[in-house]
Amino acid sequence: MDSISDMLTQIRNAQAVLKETVSVPYSNLKYEIAKILEKKGFIEGIDKKGKKNKRIFEIKLKYDDKAPVISSLKRISKPGQRIYTPAKKIKVTKNYYKTAIVSTSKGLMTDREAKKQRLGGEILFEIW
Repeated sequence: MDSISDMLTQIRNAQAVLKETVSVPYSNLKYEIAKILEKKGFIEGIDKKGKKNKRIFEIKLKYDDKAPVISSLKRISKPGQRIYTPAKKIKVTKNYYKTAIVSTSKGLMTDREAKKQRLGGEILFEIW
């Protein structure tokens, strides 16, 4: 099971029916991804809930006139085929709204941050 893909699918499905929030089982990786999405303006906020084994966090989704801010989520590196890229080959698009999330040796960051810090890593997914 791929927990990152499950989280992205939950977000995609919730936005299709214009839900305000999505509840996702807590993990450090998914929480860090959500913090990056909040920082980049794709979601409105994150709220941790629960204790010990039953921890979840709620993602408050963002809309512009009933249209989701996130138009597409595409998983790049999958459990069956990991995609690693050196810093020199990270493609930064000119489109400011398109962002890739990269897992580097210094933690999760966007493609622009990884390129700036000259860090390669696993490209988890693209969002725009």
